[in-house]
Amino acid sequence: MKYKVAGEWSGGFQGDVSITNLGDPLTSWTLEFDFPNAGQGVNNGWSADWSQSGTHVTAKSLSWNANVATGASVSIGFIGKWSGSNPVPTAFKVNGVACTGQSPSPSASPSASPSASPSASPSPDPGGPAPQLHVSGNKIVTAAGKPYRLLGVSRSSGEFACVQGKGMWDSGPVDQASVDAMKSWNIHAVRIPLNEECWLGLNGSPSGAAYQQEVKKYADLLVANGITPILDLHWTSGAYSNGPDWHCKDATATCQKPMPDAQYAPQFWTGVAKTFKGNNAVVFDLFNEPYPEVGSDWNKTLGWQCLRDGGTCTGIPYEVAGMQDLVDAVRATGATNLLMVGGLEWANDMREWLAYKPNDPLNNIAASWHSYSFNACATASCWDSQVAPLAAEVPVVTGEFGADNCGYDYMDQLTKWADKNGVSYLAWTWSPWGCSTGAVLIKDYAGTPEPGIGEGYKAHLLTQNPYA
Repeated sequence: MKYKVAGEWSGGFQGDVSITNLGDPLTSWTLEFDFPNAGQGVNNGWSADWSQSGTHVTAKSLSWNANVATGASVSIGFIGKWSGSNPVPTAFKVNGVACTGQSPSPSASPSASPSASPSASPSPDPGGPAPQLHVSGNKIVTAAGKPYRLLGVSRSSGEFACVQGKGMWDSGPVDQASVDAMKSWNIHAVRIPLNEECWLGLNGSPSGAAYQQEVKKYADLLVANGITPILDLHWTSGAYSNGPDWHCKDATATCQKPMPDAQYAPQFWTGVAKTFKGNNAVVFDLFNEPYPEVGSDWNKTLGWQCLRDGGTCTGIPYEVAGMQDLVDAVRATGATNLLMVGGLEWANDMREWLAYKPNDPLNNIAASWHSYSFNACATASCWDSQVAPLAAEVPVVTGEFGADNCGYDYMDQLTKWADKNGVSYLAWTWSPWGCSTGAVLIKDYAGTPEPGIGEGYKAHLLTQNPYA
């Protein structure tokens, strides 16, 4: 048994608890302990059903962590209160047996080890709503000023289903059961790709008000479950007939364009901002994967200028909405939501991001970085040289990441690096498409993980605390 005060402030603290089973396999468990002082208490906890009577505290297992094999560990925690002093409890029981760090006799119930602990604590059980967020220095913080990382997944389909005749969410559920499946992975942020023509009622079905209502309904459900929704402008209008052979040349919003269009993208963000104005638990990712340098034969200086300023960009035949245009569209509504802005090369090149950061009167912008195993910057040495210096100045959110196979090796390397550097991350994708070439996490919307990639990422998320 290990109890640790992970952080303490005036009148409050975070308690982390880890248990290692030294006896027979458990199918359920109940932890009990007493606070030494009457002024100590549990306000809300995670990864267990917490209750308190007087100074006596009880934490019962949940369905997803009830089974604990011999030698395996389970980690739980809570946000607590204190007055006077905050001494550490000294006596703990699991299933009525004292935690001594010794293996119990064959007739006794399982015991617990005093030393085993995972590298990080899992996050608060989303019994309350997702926190209101804003930028402070190089951190995303809650309204109370607590640092908070966005850890979770992207949930694809809102960008394409409406324009491909597949309904709203590609026939996949966005109900409480589907959110519970995400919670069983310890997911605390979900990025939702959207389509500007569907939102504005220009194309597809559902479209217009019906599409908007579905997006708001899903975002509200996530917030109520303690999960941060990140609304991403993914597919936009704009004919690009002179692009490379591989490039999407459809004039309508049926594919990923190099930049958003000035005709509709500002309207999209005006509408989204008005819809979610006053709810800073919702984050706005202004554009998925910019690559405007493609129009200027990969001239990065012209690319960065186009990204920020928009207008007439070299080689792009439609009028471009720059990131400054989209920031202005959001802020003109009075919305104060946290914004995410990407870089070049499909948001993988972040080297000049600070120099071309759009002006925000609220200074409430995070850098949106994408990292796949096939990108140019796909090694720890590149992340150290190109991304870590940026993360020292502003919050960095890995809006998408994944591998070109179904293994977890690349993602394991990136998540460990991101944890070390305080970077948020959202894996692509929470969609049961079958993992044949990579970047598919689940077999079904019940949250059954794909072998390798899904199993590895789920196991990692279960060790993480967005407040840590």
